[in-house]
Amino acid sequence: MSARRKRKPKRGKESSPTFEEALARLEDIAQQLEDGDLPLEKAISLSEEGLRLSELCEKQLTRAEGKIQQLVERMGRAELEPLDEETEEADEEA
Repeated sequence: MSARRKRKPKRGKESSPTFEEALARLEDIAQQLEDGDLPLEKAISLSEEGLRLSELCEKQLTRAEGKIQQLVERMGRAELEPLDEETEEADEEA
């Protein structure tokens, strides 16, 4: 007998898209809405989907931020300092 177990798929719940998939879909939705050639019902449907995807992305980013903060704390640093535009521009010029 093998010690390996097969993972059972979760039932009754669709898997969430990855952050990258959700962002790509959001970009697609935004483009469709910007084009303005949609019937009202389709535009509303896409807007609702976009809102759900936006909330999903926000949750994933918040979760990632928390994980990064934990890693930084484990490394002995007090906190992360956000990059500002001046710092990024200076790095690019160097």
